[in-house]
Amino acid sequence: KLQLYDPKIKEIPLETKIDLARQTEKIALQDKRITNSHGASFSSLESLRVLANSRGFVSHYQETSFSLTVGLQAGETDNRAEDFWGHSSRFFDQLEPPEKIARKAVTRTTRLLHPRKIPTQQVPVVFEPEMTSWLLGFLFVCLSGPSIYQKTSFLVNKLGKTIAGKNIEVIDDGLLPGKLGSRPFDREGVPCRKTKVLEMGRLKSYLLDTYSARRLGLKSTGNASGGGVRPNNFYLKAGDKSPAEIISSLEKGFLLVRTIGHGLNPVTGEISRGAFGLWIEKGELAYPVAEVTISGNLQDILKQVIFIGHDLEFRSAVCGPTIAVEGLTVAGN
Repeated sequence: KLQLYDPKIKEIPLETKIDLARQTEKIALQDKRITNSHGASFSSLESLRVLANSRGFVSHYQETSFSLTVGLQAGETDNRAEDFWGHSSRFFDQLEPPEKIARKAVTRTTRLLHPRKIPTQQVPVVFEPEMTSWLLGFLFVCLSGPSIYQKTSFLVNKLGKTIAGKNIEVIDDGLLPGKLGSRPFDREGVPCRKTKVLEMGRLKSYLLDTYSARRLGLKSTGNASGGGVRPNNFYLKAGDKSPAEIISSLEKGFLLVRTIGHGLNPVTGEISRGAFGLWIEKGELAYPVAEVTISGNLQDILKQVIFIGHDLEFRSAVCGPTIAVEGLTVAGN
């Protein structure tokens, strides 16, 4: 019922897999602005998971996954931009074709050419879906059982309290058919389920395996990974704005497309990372920006989300739509 297995995986010739990767790179390199490739790759995985434990649980399930990715460089030595694009799916026929992946990778890479520097300022920051997913990954670490019982998270003792704006709803759901984070049970045999983590900004649940649940006097949420806690399908519920509407509503701002470095502190929620993106001026994308740092606090960010996009796509186990956050510090000159 969870649609995790594609029997077609047994029929795909090795030559087809190699050709898909080659096609993707070849199409991308046809654009003269692309000067180098990090390579394209196709991967497929077929697994049979069997679990038996001392509580009498015995069960199994099969799953498949496919992915196609390409990484590119554009520009010359003194003006070089790089990015990538890819897609993953449980089913081979649902994988994005080489043309779509290559063109998206080209667009994402070339839009960063000839960046400018900007002065340090506080402005609205628009997170592309990939960056929202990154932000949610940090949130997951902060509310996972081990971080809570080890007291290495700013969310210790925050269960039942409001930690975000009323427009924020975050869910972990292991039972979404065909999604990459879905599974019938976790690595301890606990049935997976739909868990409302944040509802109208209120923290309703941590995400737990049996050990962390026992340490906290709670019950497992079906998130055991076999050595800790992992997300199932952990996502921010979509809103009603298109990305174009979000950008056009801002007099000025910063569209965040990529970050580098570490700079994440779950104890305090502080974020400080190098960033690349596009400057927004009078509701339009004006020019690329590099050599800046974005900084803020995760709890403040969750309270300052002013727009949520409708473009939620389950491209990974942790995902979210485009969002706009009011008043983050973008440090430049």
